[in-house]
Amino acid sequence: MDRTFPQTLSALRRERNISQRQAAAELNISQALLSHYENGAREPGLNFVCRACDYYQVSADYLLCRSDEPDMPARIARLTHEILNRVEDLTGKARTELEKLEDSVC
Repeated sequence: MDRTFPQTLSALRRERNISQRQAAAELNISQALLSHYENGAREPGLNFVCRACDYYQVSADYLLCRSDEPDMPARIARLTHEILNRVEDLTGKARTELEKLEDSVC
């Protein structure tokens, strides 16, 4: 990987055609502070890194240049698992209701 955190942060914003002012406002920081992060003059804390990952929908490993994969596979897997559990629960409830209905008809 030949990129740095400041380069990655700036590239994510530019790829999405978001102004520095808009990104800063949505990340709840000043434009000056975002500029410092993007040019490497200052390093952000963990709180900002987490917000930036959520905002740009990338993994912390990608933002911190520990991975070349920007997606969030662990988060996607967790959400998929939660959805499947809910569907199974609904299916079980529907099955129970259908059995009750069938019993009442017969």
